[in-house]
Amino acid sequence: MTKPASIPEENWRSSSYSQSNGGECIEVADGITHAVPIRDSKNPTGPILIASNASWTTFVTFAKTATV
Repeated sequence: MTKPASIPEENWRSSSYSQSNGGECIEVADGITHAVPIRDSKNPTGPILIASNASWTTFVTFAKTATV
């Protein structure tokens, strides 16, 4: 399990589609081997979801093609 404090703040990034108005957004951390840490940008000290690389790739692929 990865703890929030163990991931340097500079590793976190949000989507280029995110707006800076504090809206609903997630952030992912780069540089973690075999996992993709995910957190709520409005609660950076809160819980972190850890996804496998494969599941994250599946999610991103789906999100790019999904229509709402």
